Amino acid sequence: MTQLPLYRHSGFQPEQPWFVLNAARHYSVIASDNPAISHFYSFEVAQNACMTLAIPDGCVDIVFDCDAQYPRARVCGTTLEARGADMQHNHHYFGVRFAPGIIPDFLDVMAEEIPDREFSFLDVVPDARLAFEQIVQARDFTRQIALFNAYFTPRLVRKASAVTSMIIQTMRQMHGNIRIDQLEALTGYTCRTIQRQFRQDTGMSPKAFSRILRCQSAINSIHLRQDLSFSDLAFDLGFSDQSHFLREFKKFVSTTPCDYQRRITDDDYFHRLQFH
Repeated sequence: MTQLPLYRHSGFQPEQPWFVLNAARHYSVIASDNPAISHFYSFEVAQNACMTLAIPDGCVDIVFDCDAQYPRARVCGTTLEARGADMQHNHHYFGVRFAPGIIPDFLDVMAEEIPDREFSFLDVVPDARLAFEQIVQARDFTRQIALFNAYFTPRLVRKASAVTSMIIQTMRQMHGNIRIDQLEALTGYTCRTIQRQFRQDTGMSPKAFSRILRCQSAINSIHLRQDLSFSDLAFDLGFSDQSHFLREFKKFVSTTPCDYQRRITDDDYFHRLQFH
């Protein structure tokens, strides 16, 4: 087991830093062998935790609350700005974070309904009662992953159009720093066609998705370098100026880049992370 930032394992990765900062003791992560899943995670919310925030990451999460008395599971679409996540003190959570832009095929819900919303897992995943019960009762992290894979791997990815797949791949490579006219040139499709198809496949507009990836890339960069220049970072990510970057970061992360950098240092962010 090592204690290294997730993005050092496999390049750009979506992060939920407030989950880590509000974890009691450790926040455990296991990468997935399937590219449709970014990673699995497991943690207990600390007794003295402040409100846990979810930030935009472009991902669908399935979060299992493994409380012995009142277990439940939720399907969570990406938020579009920072907002409170309903997580209880001292409860143990097991989560599955899909790769950005991926919609699980076993969800009985349209892609456009998912962003910025939550659903009861049992309401939108047909015939999942047995899987749910076994996962929340298992408690062992690796056993929970094995159960999830056994039940859901055959229906993991909802088929997306070729143009959407190309755009997602390109946006991830460019850290979200790409304009719609560049996407038109890349794909050979018109702006209108790109917008319609991308929203149909992911539930988001290309612009919203690119903004999310840019902010996640900023978080990755802050984690990598303590001596980072925020003006240089704003320029590298294609923001018009530093003030635009600061406004966007605060909207998405609920704090300034400077305060965020101080917080992860003071709270030993990387010592909380455990990779198996």
